[in-house]
Amino acid sequence: MGLARLALAVVAVGAVVTLLVIGGRALLGSFGAQPPERERASAAADAAATATVTATGATAQVPTVRIECVAETCPLVTVRVPGGDVLQYREMSRGEEVSYFEPELDVVLSDAGTVRVTENGKPREQGKSGAREAFTAKGAG
Repeated sequence: MGLARLALAVVAVGAVVTLLVIGGRALLGSFGAQPPERERASAAADAAATATVTATGATAQVPTVRIECVAETCPLVTVRVPGGDVLQYREMSRGEEVSYFEPELDVVLSDAGTVRVTENGKPREQGKSGAREAFTAKGAG
């Protein structure tokens, strides 16, 4: 009877360790999913962004595309460099906004009525609710 209890304890400890490892990897993966796109957007902004001059003469960077979620949840929003990196491929939450400064971007909005899009500092006409919209944005410079 003692050997059976020991074997059962080893199996239980193994199961707990396995669950902890899987949970830890999932948690770390969720932390790592969002910052790279913001780091990429920030790095791109620092590198070669479109610049405009403000009324005070200071230089301000204007994003090629800025997307703001205006609904409770904005279904899949995809932003990518044509023929290159996918910068965003996920849902957004109310009030969340992202800006990208690459010279050219392909944008796909699963529900164009849930987001507010600004292209080169100028607002785009908001799409119809439930309508899919795809467009290419080119930087002003």
